[in-house]
Amino acid sequence: MRNNWVREKLLAGKPALGSLLGLGSPHVAELMARAGYDWLVFETEHNAVDFARVEHMLMAISGTETIGLMRPPSGDPLVIQKALDMGAMGLLVPMVRTAEEAEAIVRATRYPPQGRRGFGPLRASHYTQDYDDYLARANDNILVALIVETREAVENIESIMEVPGVDALYFGLFDLCLSMGLNPIHMPFPEIDEIVARVLALGKRKGVAIGMGAGTPEDLQTRLAEGHTFVNYGTDYQLLGDSVRRGIKTFRDLTAE
Repeated sequence: MRNNWVREKLLAGKPALGSLLGLGSPHVAELMARAGYDWLVFETEHNAVDFARVEHMLMAISGTETIGLMRPPSGDPLVIQKALDMGAMGLLVPMVRTAEEAEAIVRATRYPPQGRRGFGPLRASHYTQDYDDYLARANDNILVALIVETREAVENIESIMEVPGVDALYFGLFDLCLSMGLNPIHMPFPEIDEIVARVLALGKRKGVAIGMGAGTPEDLQTRLAEGHTFVNYGTDYQLLGDSVRRGIKTFRDLTAE
């Protein structure tokens, strides 16, 4: 089993750069891994991408140093098991509200006695050829990141951070705003900024990486200055859409009658 060097960096307090991929394309995954991202998250919560397609995306980046993670539709133990068995090196789990939910997710990623993950890492063990090594090292190499996107999660944030095995927390700002009765289209809000600052300070004290998305290089600079280390720069569809719109606008401006 390969070392999860991204997890090692985050636990050491060092930043790592990633992106969320929602288009479900192995070609895009390979391109972005070759571009140099540290980690990529394969989205399955908000699209129609299935396990077979995620497995193909993991195969597409297997010749690179990039660490492949999956955003499952839920923290269901069977979903987590399938994601890890096909070779994901970690998870970005949505809608985690309590320490009890966080603990159940961590346990689903760990083999006994630390957890309750069932053994059967097919592709993850190179089709059983590396069973011994995978079993011995998997518990120390799976990255567990949770999305903070509800008022309840914020209220329980300190106890969530104290769950052993929770490596990173990532802000889902749109859902967090909605859960607090705020329209995310009108961000920023001072109450959201205060939450982010408080969680960043807690994360630094407790050794938990904190992350958020950045849509521009300027945003990226701001996130790093704020202390985020689990940093997401764009999504595949956002980066593609921004580039296309800029080109089309330039063309229309230059050819306007």
